[in-house]
Amino acid sequence: MTEPVKGPRSYFPAIEAKYGRTIDEWIAELRPLAGEKHMEQVAHLKELGMGHGHANALVHVFRSERDGA
Repeated sequence: MTEPVKGPRSYFPAIEAKYGRTIDEWIAELRPLAGEKHMEQVAHLKELGMGHGHANALVHVFRSERDGA
C-alpha cells in the first residue's frame, strides 16, 4: 500500500484542478526565475492567478528539488 502524499506535494492535485495546468507546466514557469528569491517566485505565480498557499507550496517543492534536498 502506498503512503499518502504529505507536505507541499499534497496540494498538487488541487493546483492542477483549480488552475487547469499541470505541475510540470507550473514548474516550467519557475525555471527562468531559478535565481530569484522564494517570495519573488511566489509573487510571479500569484501574478498568473495562483493563490498564495498554492504558489508557496509549488515554489517550496521547486526549490527543494533544484537544490537537491
